[in-house]
Amino acid sequence: FVTLHSSVSGVLTLECISHPLRLCCCWLDFDCNVNRLAFRYLNQLKTLSFQHIILSHRCTELEQPSSPELTICPGQGRLEMVHFHPSSSGLLAVGTAKCPLIWDTSRQDAPLAGSYSCCNMSCAFTNVCEKHTSQQECQSREVKLWDSRKLSSSLSSVSLGTSSGFIHTPSPFIFFSLFNTEVSHCLTDTSTRGVAMVPKLALNVMSCEVMCVLQLTDSCIVPISYHVPRKEFHEDLYPDTMGTTPAMPAEEWWQGGNKQVIGLNRQQDPPYFKPYRCLNQLHHTVLQDPARGCSTSSSPLSTPSSSAVPSRSPSSTSGLSSGFLPSPSPSQSAKAIQSLLGPTSKFRHIQGAVMHRDTHITNMRGLNLTTPGECDGFCVNRHRVAVPLSISGGQIAIYERSQPGRLPDASLPTIQNSVNVADFSWDPFDTHRLAVAGDDAKIRLWQVPEGGLKETLTEPELILQGHTEKIYSIKFHPLASGLLVSSSYDLTVRLWNLESGEQVKLLTGHKDQVFGIAWSPDGKFLATVCKDGKVRIYDPRKSTSPLQEGPGPEGPRGARIVWVCEGKYLLVSGFDSRSERGLYLYSADSLSSGAIANIQVDVSPSTLIPFYDPDTNVIILTGKGDTRVHIYEIVPEDPYFMECSSFHSPEPHKGLAFLPKTECNVRDVEIAVGLMLSKTTIEPVAFRVPRVKKEFFQDDVYTDTAVWWEPVLTASAWLSGSNGQHKKISLKPKNMTAVSEAPKEAPVRKYLPSSVYLEEKTDEQKKEELLSAMVAKLGNMDDPLPQESFEGVADDEWVSEYHGADLCCKLVMIK
Repeated sequence: FVTLHSSVSGVLTLECISHPLRLCCCWLDFDCNVNRLAFRYLNQLKTLSFQHIILSHRCTELEQPSSPELTICPGQGRLEMVHFHPSSSGLLAVGTAKCPLIWDTSRQDAPLAGSYSCCNMSCAFTNVCEKHTSQQECQSREVKLWDSRKLSSSLSSVSLGTSSGFIHTPSPFIFFSLFNTEVSHCLTDTSTRGVAMVPKLALNVMSCEVMCVLQLTDSCIVPISYHVPRKEFHEDLYPDTMGTTPAMPAEEWWQGGNKQVIGLNRQQDPPYFKPYRCLNQLHHTVLQDPARGCSTSSSPLSTPSSSAVPSRSPSSTSGLSSGFLPSPSPSQSAKAIQSLLGPTSKFRHIQGAVMHRDTHITNMRGLNLTTPGECDGFCVNRHRVAVPLSISGGQIAIYERSQPGRLPDASLPTIQNSVNVADFSWDPFDTHRLAVAGDDAKIRLWQVPEGGLKETLTEPELILQGHTEKIYSIKFHPLASGLLVSSSYDLTVRLWNLESGEQVKLLTGHKDQVFGIAWSPDGKFLATVCKDGKVRIYDPRKSTSPLQEGPGPEGPRGARIVWVCEGKYLLVSGFDSRSERGLYLYSADSLSSGAIANIQVDVSPSTLIPFYDPDTNVIILTGKGDTRVHIYEIVPEDPYFMECSSFHSPEPHKGLAFLPKTECNVRDVEIAVGLMLSKTTIEPVAFRVPRVKKEFFQDDVYTDTAVWWEPVLTASAWLSGSNGQHKKISLKPKNMTAVSEAPKEAPVRKYLPSSVYLEEKTDEQKKEELLSAMVAKLGNMDDPLPQESFEGVADDEWVSEYHGADLCCKLVMIK
């Protein structure tokens, strides 16, 4: 839109028979450089090109034109403009550099005429008057009114100031108003790149809308509506308007026919006007470009029939008409905006807040803040926290969540893993068991005693050996107890049975480092994302080779993977070829087709670590060293990603791990509670959804949650082919009522109706109100005065003082 040709209007409206309205803001996919667009009846589009070619494109309801329906080559030099006949179908006037031409679009061989003068052609295409726009050498713009029956001189002219831009003429009615009434101004915040008038059939006659103009700016289209301050329908404002059926074919007009298009009465509002109602939604909202931030809510205008003083407020005032229709109710505005902007998440206003300091664990020392990228940094369960330390020997500190506060300065007992920690994870079914993967290609399982560590642990409960290279990721099975999967630099993924302490499966097929692994919610499949740019799905019980394989993120810096939407989709967080962090959504049934949706998040060196809540489909992501926590709602249909409010920490955090759903306070509408690790503290962070009626249980937010902390199968049962699923429980407290069962309250009016303030009052009523206000301010006249309650002075005191004063006077007189 920025580099428009000087003679191009820039935006036009489309009107046809079968589909009365199509709104077109830009056509950029034509075969040639577009110079001028024109619309005609019979659902056809004409474009003008510098290559001296006229392209006729068929516009449909579902798709934009990709190839021309008709190509006409005048061969008369550069083309300047095209114009359709107002009453004849298929008749096109073409202005070239040499002469005007009249074409019958049903014939491509030659034009019907090519020797008419400009004025004759103009008379054939106008009814009463012809408008003319010119620009003088001094850049002074003016508009002239001509009578087509007498072209020797103009009837009148109006100067519109000086400017470098041409004057756009969307309607003759505008210029007729210029010469007969005072000019009405429309003040806009942004420069105009083009204007076009909406067809008469699209106007809202019940609100007395007489004209609607679409303003084209650098980044958005703004509907500007003219209203006459009246109510309901008025016939004097709406004479019969031109219909959509052509009066005659081109041949009949060429033979001398002068039929006119049958007019339509807007009051009858026939059925084929109904498609125009979709445009009325634009009057209630403003189209905004998020990238440019173009806002045109303050683009009102006054109607020609009312005062011409420009208004800067988008709301209607008495005597003036704003640029938009009367303000709709909040619910109507929300629906109109939602219909234009698409679906929005009910969690979009989610709020993250650090909980009270009494719940923090502080004065932590010697933390290892350089864990591998595949490690989350620390891990938690509902009872305790495990944090790696930078002390030699791969030591791990265990902190009890039931004992928050400041830690003592003295050293505390730890787990001595003997080698550096690569990754570690709590057993979801045993809050005392911790699995630790080390640099020596071994997995050690430690048993933390009840109440926390009382002494340093040096001997693990079990050691798993089998990998030949460093292990960098481990995950417990979500359903079966005693089942663990690990990935290593030896490019293998191994499955371990903790009951026997043996390796039971060896998965192959990876050609480079495995960035992340994830079990499906039903525990049947295992998904991996690899540095070789592939996403794979395995069925470990049936094959050691991947079941499916598809393209993954292009960036080699790291990635994570998680199952979403009941295991039907895979979400991968990774990097693109430009090292920008992004999210990629895959269908679990067709990995080979690639990502069905993706979104770019930001630029940062750390990998986004996802936490997915299956009850709300909300995913929370952040990276080690970030200060921002990104939140999205994932939906299994377009737009797939619905962004919500993000949480910002005051300083970079080293990790964020989440607690079970049962740790959420449903009375505060918490949907997730996490622990945020910093250099010296662990701080709980609650993510809450703002709701008005917090006294009720928000059953639309809290669906029944899975009891994932209880095993469904044993490792041997799962390996033999058995399947299962977690049972679910409700988080609703017994003393709370669900919001869906809450009694319906009648809406309370916040303000008195306008009739109370606008009704006329008599002089007597005004006097009574004035006296009542004065009395109320002064107080009740029957009440005693304040001084009446004061205590008096005894008579002898008054006499004593009088005599004393008299004596003083006498002494003064003697002196």
